[in-house]
This record gives sequence, structure tokens and C-alpha cells, in this order.
Amino acid sequence: MQRLHVYPDIRAMFRRLLIATLIGVLAALAVAVFRHSMFLLEGLFLGNHSGSLVAAASELAPWRRALPPALGGLAAGLLLWGWQRLNQQRPHAPTDYMEALDTDEGQFDYGGSLVKSLASLLVVSSGSAIGREGAMILLAALAASLFARRYTPKSEWKLWIACGAAAGMSSAYHAPLAGSLFIAEILFGTLMLASLGPVAIAAVVALLTTHLLSPGATTLYEVKLSGTLTALDYALMVGTGLLAGLCGPLLMWLMQYSHSLFLRLKLSPPWQLALGGLIVGALSLLTPTVWGNGYSVVQAFLLSPPLLSVIAGIFICKLLAVLASSGSGAPGGVFTPTLFVGMATGMLFAQVISMGFPGTEMAILAGLAGMATLLAATTHAPIMSALMVCEMTGQYVLLPGLLIACVIASVLSRTLRHNSIYGEHVAEHRQIDVGR
Repeated sequence: MQRLHVYPDIRAMFRRLLIATLIGVLAALAVAVFRHSMFLLEGLFLGNHSGSLVAAASELAPWRRALPPALGGLAAGLLLWGWQRLNQQRPHAPTDYMEALDTDEGQFDYGGSLVKSLASLLVVSSGSAIGREGAMILLAALAASLFARRYTPKSEWKLWIACGAAAGMSSAYHAPLAGSLFIAEILFGTLMLASLGPVAIAAVVALLTTHLLSPGATTLYEVKLSGTLTALDYALMVGTGLLAGLCGPLLMWLMQYSHSLFLRLKLSPPWQLALGGLIVGALSLLTPTVWGNGYSVVQAFLLSPPLLSVIAGIFICKLLAVLASSGSGAPGGVFTPTLFVGMATGMLFAQVISMGFPGTEMAILAGLAGMATLLAATTHAPIMSALMVCEMTGQYVLLPGLLIACVIASVLSRTLRHNSIYGEHVAEHRQIDVGR
């Protein structure tokens, strides 16, 4: 893999830090544009002005609840299919930032990337159970790449794409340190350690810009814990890590199997995405919580954990919705849906070992441990996963226990399944240009 040149002189160092700062601002603006476009479409098509797709689904009549995800998938599929037909004679170029970083020069298909982002906007605004953050990070990396092509030498393009991706993740999740470690752990080998300075600067500046654009809460999730951990709490986190180490490979296999089932149907992209959306819509007849990436449901559970039967019912429906959305090829991310699955797994684990009646703090702690450890089990990035949950919730007191649990989950998962979800994602894009 080509290594990035590191300039030894002070002037070059300050130049890099200045560019990283500018890329941080550009990334935050790209994320903000996507977020506000999503809110605008939700208001136009669903009459939803709360920002919560679950709230929008709850207010719709059942028959109306089933249609938007299918129509959004159909529209996104038509857009992707039309673009592929128009450009089938052109040589392939990456439309994904991970694939771009895996190439020698860090090149993008800018038109294809924008079309994929627009398709993602359509599916996430219509209720599909797919993450909006994937498109946000892609747009941030795309903005960084456009800037880099205009103002920097080709040897540095991959560095600035990495800075854009880290900054986009920081802006989307309010987690600048985890965004930086996302580059270090998941994309290891594309950057030298000395290049992480600009990455961290871009991530922090992106978060500061996001706070200026949308003043309010400094953490993504509101969580209330006493702040004192016991030996039993550490044992609970380790136990959750062991469970996540088993569930991570299973979740990745389910996603892969779901995608293969959709491919066996041999549908054109519009009908394939429409079918995935229709399945989500049908599941929403049972519970409206299947709409969206799961953020609002995670927040509600972390504030007031429900009983085992409620968690289990929502968990099954949401998991099926995520598998339908990702399996159909809906463009978007699986990062936030994975956080939901991990939280529900952790809370179910706490319910079972305490005979269905855990204390509120025990359930919340297990939920947070589940979020971090399942993320570690699917990404094989334990440090990033532990730190990310701490940054998203402000509960840094959990960091030592989460680090131990995440390392256990990652090692066990890697033993059972060599590739991470992102390793499989890049391999999939090499064969077929379908966004996840």
C-alpha cells in the first residue's frame, strides 16, 4: 500500500493543519446539508417536523405506514439503476470512501457518489431501517476529495479523504476521538501514524462546526448512571462482550445471507429496493419502531428500559427490518442499526440473567456495553468502539470496562469470522457497485 509522504519542516506541518481545519469545516457542512435535506423531505412527504421517523410512523394510519419505505426504495432503485445504465460503458471508479482509500491514488467517481448519496437520502427519509450516517460520511469524504484535488498534490489525496471521513463521522456521532480511531483501526495500513494529526484536527473542527450550526446537547444520547461501578458491573460488561463476540459474526452472516436471498430473486434494482422497503413497511404494522436507523428507540430504551417481552418483540421486528433494508441493497450505513441491535442484545442479556427484573441501571449498563461490544465484534475495532460509546453518552467512567469487553468481543469475533463488516463491504464493492 502506498505510504503518504510526511514533510519534516514546520511550514509544511502548519499547512497540513490548516488544510485539516478547512476539511473539518467542509465535512460538517456536508453533514448538515444532508441532515437538513432529510428533515425537509420528511416534512414534505410524511408531515413530520419532529425529526423522529418513529414518531412520524406512529401518527400515520396503518395502511399509509406500509407504503413510504417501499416507495422510497423504488425511487432510490430507479435512480441507481438509471445512473448505472447511463454510465455502463465508463470505466469503474470508487463510489465509496473505503474503496477509494483502498486504491493507489484515492480517486472517486464523483457523479456516482452523489447519486448514491441522493438515493440514500430517499430511502432514509422514507423510513427504511438503514443508517443515514453512511451517506453523511461519504459526502464529507467527497467534499474533502474535491478540495484536495483542487489544492493539494496527488500524493496527499488519500490523507485528506481519510480526514474527511473521520470528520464526517465526528460530526454525525459527536465523537471526534472515535472518528480518528475509526481511521486508525478500521482503515489501518492506508495511513502512517504520523498522519493521524491532521485526521484528529479535522474531526475536532468538524464537531465544533456542528455545534455552531446546531447548538444544543453536546452528547448524542442522554444517559443517567450513578457513576460508581462495582465488580458485578465489570462482570456484566465482560459477559456482554462474550455474548457480542458470538452475535457479531452471526449478524454479519445474516446480512450476507439476506443479501444473497434478494439476489436470488433476480429483480432489477428498483424492484429489489422496493421489496426491501415493503418488508419494512409491513413490519411497521406490528410496531412503528422499525422505521429509521433506530436512534430514537435507543434513546428511549436508555432512559427507561422496558420489560423483556417488549424489548424482545421490538428487537425481532427491527432486526428483520435492518436485514431487509441492507439485504435489498438500500444505500446507507449499518453503523447505527448495529448500535440498536447491540443495545437490545445487552438489555435482553441483563433481563435473562436477572430473571426478567433487572434494576434500571443494570439494564442501561448492559445496553451500553452491548452497543460497544457488538460494534467491536462487527468492525474488529475495539478501541474505537469503546471510546465511541463513551463520547456519544458522556459516560467516560465506563471506558476501562468497555475496553476489556470490546477487546474480548473483537478477538472472539475475529476467531469465528476473519473479515469485519467493513472488510466484506469493500470486497462486495469490488464485485458490484451497490451501496450499503
